[in-house]
Amino acid sequence: MRSLCFIIITLACIVSQSLYASERNNPIVIAHRGASGYLPEHTLEAKTLAYAMGADYIEQDLVLSKDNHLIVMHDIYLDEVTDVASKFPDRAREDGHFYTIDFTLPELKQLRVTGPFVSVLGKKVPKYGKRFPLWHSQFQLATFEEELELIQGLNRSLGYNTGIYPEIKKPYFHAQEGRDISRMVLQTLKRYGYTKPASKVYLQSFDAEELQRIHSELLPSMNMDIPLVQLIAETDWEEKRIKRAGQWHNYDYDWMRTPQGLQKIADYAVGIGPWYPMLVTEEGTEDTLLTEARKLGLQVHPYTFRADPLQIPDAYRDFEEFIGLYVEQLQVDGLFTDHPDKVRSYLSTRGTQRPLEVSP
Repeated sequence: MRSLCFIIITLACIVSQSLYASERNNPIVIAHRGASGYLPEHTLEAKTLAYAMGADYIEQDLVLSKDNHLIVMHDIYLDEVTDVASKFPDRAREDGHFYTIDFTLPELKQLRVTGPFVSVLGKKVPKYGKRFPLWHSQFQLATFEEELELIQGLNRSLGYNTGIYPEIKKPYFHAQEGRDISRMVLQTLKRYGYTKPASKVYLQSFDAEELQRIHSELLPSMNMDIPLVQLIAETDWEEKRIKRAGQWHNYDYDWMRTPQGLQKIADYAVGIGPWYPMLVTEEGTEDTLLTEARKLGLQVHPYTFRADPLQIPDAYRDFEEFIGLYVEQLQVDGLFTDHPDKVRSYLSTRGTQRPLEVSP
């Protein structure tokens, strides 16, 4: 598998040198969980392919293991991307979930990783249809350090300057477990040289209060200055839970989509990461969320653009028309995508072109 990945990146990086982005509006291409439209998400192989496809930034979702290793995973649960239920059948909590934080790194490395799946009538089926087949080949979970060393190594050997876009997953949950995941993420970033905007890093989270703490407390105390991005969710997604009068409630995200809320965000973040439908009205025109963010100078990086047929909204004929609205009309500053090659290809064929950024 490793030799295959070497061949993939060698060939694809040669091709990617001829891919360019428009001067009219040059949004950054953010590989969402890597090239997750082609290989199991957040594996080193998916990140290698995303790099080869010319992504400007590669995303890392971060959770903690039992022995305090930062693990690159989309969720605090292992259930829907690994074989944990068969390897460790007695390790689920009362709610039926297998939590990453309950496993040591050596145990996590025993797990086999596949693409996200759901159970239908007792059978595991792919969440996104015709992607890399479930349980084919061999993939592992990776640590944050392993991924940073991969990206930095490729930057050195290929001469590119691909950035990173880590997300701190559910700080409130980690705090309940007695862990300060934000501090651990920043310590790792500092150790690998990501300390200022020129380091090619954005740090994101759905947790507004935690981002404010990072901005006002952690970054100054660690002599760091990196750009923060406020992710915006729908309230019923349960991206953050808060306890009131002994009961857990979903955090209310509606305030973030008001002019006053965006003004507050601008005090601690350089940009927002909204779900892409939040940027357009039902009539297909620009939503006030975008116009108000523009007034405040906030960057706008919507998520997630997928080229799978069932993931393209019915209003668009194809993936190119879908992303074209956001690039040409809305002129967003960046796009999270499972298919970085397709976004890069679209950008390379529109108007005046310039080379991908190469490190000095």
